[in-house]
Amino acid sequence: MPTDDTGMIGRIIDTPAGLRVLLVHAHPDDDTLSTGPLAAWVSSRGGCVDLVTCTRGERGEVVAGVLPETITPAELTAVRERELDAACAQLGVRHRWFLGTTPWREAGSADHRYEDSGMRWVTPTLAGPAGDAGEHALTVAPLAREVADLRAGLTSRDYDVVVSYDDGGGYGHPDHVRCHRIAALACEQAGVPFVQVLSQEDASDAGDVAAAGWLDVTDPQLEARVIAALRCFRTQLTVVGSGADQHIRHVGGQRQEIPRRVGLLPAR
Repeated sequence: MPTDDTGMIGRIIDTPAGLRVLLVHAHPDDDTLSTGPLAAWVSSRGGCVDLVTCTRGERGEVVAGVLPETITPAELTAVRERELDAACAQLGVRHRWFLGTTPWREAGSADHRYEDSGMRWVTPTLAGPAGDAGEHALTVAPLAREVADLRAGLTSRDYDVVVSYDDGGGYGHPDHVRCHRIAALACEQAGVPFVQVLSQEDASDAGDVAAAGWLDVTDPQLEARVIAALRCFRTQLTVVGSGADQHIRHVGGQRQEIPRRVGLLPAR
């Protein structure tokens, strides 16, 4: 397993200049919801941030009134890709790709895609498998192939650290949990440090909360960049309110505070 993950967490928080960070996420918008403050912080302090997104969010619900009711799945995917590009520009993400496309595909294979597995709410705050994931879904495709795809990019490029979900996947979405497994295994095989983003603080193990390194983004300019990036995902969420009451309203009605704090855990 890669070593010195704890030291890498300290560098992300304290001295990110020159740091080369790869974020690995499941769907467009997870990059900002989970790691928007981290991306804005590192890029603003002279580090480089890139992003690999594993699916195009094909099964994401859409905020009412934002898109025509007649929109096709292919058109929705194109919209979500444009939203992702716009958010990356706000956060200072340098390059972004989808898993399964060059250079994030196993040598000798053609470009391919992984699809959103879907989810269902088990509790008001915890997700679980949808039960009808398609044959190309991230959670159905062979894990070994997905790991090989990510490892191919890691061995052809030069990153100091990979950042993705912990084994709880943030709120339990099966694609997030799968991303954790893909990133952890690929980093272990490629010898790249892996840092985990702590799942929801109020639902995480107390030991993990205590062990985490915390990145608190208090710079108003960086906070404004995160909010601007969130606003790019009009199909998936709405930023409502102002001042201290400003928050995110998800398509399903769930409320989330504006992300300003990221807990980071070493690989284990």
